[in-house]
Amino acid sequence: MSEPLLLSATALARAIRERRLRSVDVVDAHIARIERINPTINAVVQQRFDAARAEAHAADAAVEQGQADLPPLHGVPCTIKENFAFAGYPQVSGLVARRNAIADADAPTVARLRQAGAIVLGFTNTSELCMWLESNNRVYGRTNNPYDPRCMVGGSSGGEGAIIGAGASPFGLGADVGGSIRFPAFFNGVFGHKPTPGIVPNTGQFPLPEGRMNRNCVTGPLARRAEDLWPLLRILAGADGIDPEARDGALQGNPDAVDVGALRVLSIEENGRHRVAADLRATQRNAAQWLGTQGRGLSTPRFPSMKRSFEIWSALMQQAQPQPFAEQLGQGRRISVARELLKLSVGRSAHTVPALALAALERVPMPVERYARLGAALRAELIEAIGPDGVLLMPPYTSAAPRHNVPLLRPFHFAYCGLFNVLGFPVTQVPLGLNRDGLPLGVQVVGIPGNDAVTIAAARALERRFGGWTPPPGMHDAG
Repeated sequence: MSEPLLLSATALARAIRERRLRSVDVVDAHIARIERINPTINAVVQQRFDAARAEAHAADAAVEQGQADLPPLHGVPCTIKENFAFAGYPQVSGLVARRNAIADADAPTVARLRQAGAIVLGFTNTSELCMWLESNNRVYGRTNNPYDPRCMVGGSSGGEGAIIGAGASPFGLGADVGGSIRFPAFFNGVFGHKPTPGIVPNTGQFPLPEGRMNRNCVTGPLARRAEDLWPLLRILAGADGIDPEARDGALQGNPDAVDVGALRVLSIEENGRHRVAADLRATQRNAAQWLGTQGRGLSTPRFPSMKRSFEIWSALMQQAQPQPFAEQLGQGRRISVARELLKLSVGRSAHTVPALALAALERVPMPVERYARLGAALRAELIEAIGPDGVLLMPPYTSAAPRHNVPLLRPFHFAYCGLFNVLGFPVTQVPLGLNRDGLPLGVQVVGIPGNDAVTIAAARALERRFGGWTPPPGMHDAG
């Protein structure tokens, strides 16, 4: 397999600047990989290959001319989740009613990546309106796992996870409101980082998180190598003058300055309600024990209220949601869920089963204030337990990537990730090899708010010990 398909974005940028690789060759290698694998996995749903090649030629010309101060991602290809605006290209977000929606300006995060020299190859699939953990919709169809196409890729940034896991993109841009960066990173064996709220602006997404929802939803990177996470965060971070949450100076510290030997390690293998598969628990235990020996030891505390993770997530999301999901599906007019389910039974609904189920469930009454108080108490408890010099390891889900549609039978298991959105904690998703079925395993590394550098430092250490991303079977024969 060609070298560009294995290297980090950081290493690719260095090789391009030093003339050991040409941007056009790096871009062509990734385009060839997309063309080979995408008919199977359906991850890239809109492409701009001709424009990318033109940009790569321009990047190489700048190097040849000895241009000074080349940007940090000069000539490096990437992909973007389709719900981020990119001028002149669709921004559908899996909603049939938006099939012809074309963005007229780049989202600030997209603009920052491009200004940093990144070359966008294409745009990747999501769940309908980015609100389910399987990337499937009535516009672009379903995305399949590069390790086993019978399995799901996660959502809503599932296309990103799949194309990066397939070796066809070094990094990508995603967003996370209930695990939407971490599930795709986990199920596809790559790294993902859910930042502390306020670091990266959400401006330019559709749907656009507003009000308090703008703290639950965060924008962040996915990458095949851990060394890219911090440089990408630095590029993406900072106020944009539009997002009221995003502020300058919110990204603090540096993973290079974090002493992993001084870390306290906590590990929770189950939340007390949804049982985790044995292979995932064993892998986490192995990682936690090793990381604990590098630091100040390992503890395995219990937090009884974690068994209410779904209720806490749901309550705090209800408090934050400015517009009912059923109205979002109807572009401002509430859809009739019953009518759409009848249409679905004869194959005529424009909506997916998960989207309709979410629209129906939001009308089920629950003691919101009670669970909101429980969430606030758990947040304080976790901050005290983890502390500024600690990390918490926890499963991202209850198993490796399930077969398609299986999460409909266990819809609340996403709460292993969703809890940390509403509590506002930074989390780095770390791959930890493959199970006996050849599917990726991994672990969430959780820190207290503002400690993004600490979780990324721990992720780097785990990558050095356990190897990080493992390319899918057959990829070593790919060009």
